[in-house]
Amino acid sequence: MSNATEASMRVADHTLTGKRWLAGVDLPVFLLSGGALVLFVIAALYDIEMVSAWVNSAFATSTKYFGAYWQVLLLLTFVIGLVLALGRTGSVVMGGVKTPEMSGFKWVAVIMCTLLAGGGVFWAAAEPMAHFTSPPPLFGGESGTLPAAYNALAQSFMHWGFLAWAILGSLTGVVYMYLHYEKGLPLKPRTLLYPVFGDRVMTGVFGAVVDACCVLAVVAGTVGPIGFLGLQVSFGLEKLFGISNDYSTQLMILVGLIGLYTLSAVSGVTRGIQMLSTANVVLAVVLMLFILVFGPTAFIVDGFLQSFGIYLQEFIPMATFRADTGWLDWWTVFFWGWFLGYGPLMAMFVARISRGRTIREMILLISIVAPVITCFWFTIVGGSGLAFELGSPGVISEPFTGFNLPAALLAITEQLPLGGLVSVLFLVLTVIFVATTGDSMTYAVSMVMTGTDHPQSAVRVFWGVMMGVVAALLISIGSGGISALQSFIVVTAVPVSLVLLPSLWTAPRIARRMAREQGL
Repeated sequence: MSNATEASMRVADHTLTGKRWLAGVDLPVFLLSGGALVLFVIAALYDIEMVSAWVNSAFATSTKYFGAYWQVLLLLTFVIGLVLALGRTGSVVMGGVKTPEMSGFKWVAVIMCTLLAGGGVFWAAAEPMAHFTSPPPLFGGESGTLPAAYNALAQSFMHWGFLAWAILGSLTGVVYMYLHYEKGLPLKPRTLLYPVFGDRVMTGVFGAVVDACCVLAVVAGTVGPIGFLGLQVSFGLEKLFGISNDYSTQLMILVGLIGLYTLSAVSGVTRGIQMLSTANVVLAVVLMLFILVFGPTAFIVDGFLQSFGIYLQEFIPMATFRADTGWLDWWTVFFWGWFLGYGPLMAMFVARISRGRTIREMILLISIVAPVITCFWFTIVGGSGLAFELGSPGVISEPFTGFNLPAALLAITEQLPLGGLVSVLFLVLTVIFVATTGDSMTYAVSMVMTGTDHPQSAVRVFWGVMMGVVAALLISIGSGGISALQSFIVVTAVPVSLVLLPSLWTAPRIARRMAREQGL
């Protein structure tokens, strides 16, 4: 065979590979979402102060005009979901199959790890301490007291509890289950708007913009934790082992993380994602039991019961609080914007792994069981910090000065028996938490690009590496780049929250229709 023939065959092979990579990929969505992300990174590298100023202005506008709407949206989503779960529609089996594809433990593990994410470790340590040293305006009173500690945990429960979880897949999960698995519509964010706009949203510019906004929100929301992980673990390695806390260390951490979650995403939901989530849950449970036994046990038990009681008693006042918008924008509304941005793609992932489950099983896990577990986790980690701070003022709050999240976590773990080992295990746990978010969101973004629940591996690799590269570029200019992206998440939540709105009435309608079809 001639050299020219071999060369032409190689070119043909590369062309065919490129065509296979692009086969089924929604190019308008890919270009819109990827292009916007690239522009953000280029602008940040060029002038981070300009980008930060623009993002902060857009952030303030978003919270001013949409903050109250988001509070009502999350509250209604939670309430309507519970009505569907507890009524006759709760017995509806979703996904077009009669038995679940995934065992109960593995299903719960994937849900918990995907939705709690890496923020569940550092924020669990830091947020209760922040509210303890500066009491939320709803509660007021003195800081540093036992009642302030209970109130601080209750406020943290509001931000990471029922409402936050419900928006990530309860009503929207029902809509996806029916329209994708029963009616054959693509697994894309635009599908949530099909009951309102019909075929008009499924093709053309409108649908592409809807998908691109949702992808951009999730990519921004995932790149943020990936970048912060590099900064936080690097801080921890320097404190524990004296390893230099510089960009090269942060980059090595990111490379390892990218490899881990990309391989997991490529191997699929039933293999890598499931295995990583299971390992995550096992390690979290081990650490939880260790702290419960060898940490401030009495305070953890009392704190959880007292604070959860306050959370339930003040649930509506906290959920609808509008008296201090300055505080609200940087706490409750910030978190609501963050979770809303994840909403459509998280729901797609929930639908992908929940086939064969009933509406009752899915909604009660997402809206009740997972939030209660999350609140207990916050009490284990953050409650221990509060107990140590009450016993020895300054032991946690001083390292936390300046809102230093990793310092708060390590200050807490150092107070425990075998503090060095526990600190290392918490860093490992955080890496796995972020990896489980990275792999599931890589998978979800790839589903949007292809409209199927089995996107090709090349697409998954591209988005997994892309998110890691963006994180690496942004932390190269310091924490300001990642912070700007975190605030940008709230800006992207504005269009995404409008995509989620119709599920308030389309999900109940679909649930009743499915109940009739299944003879319930």
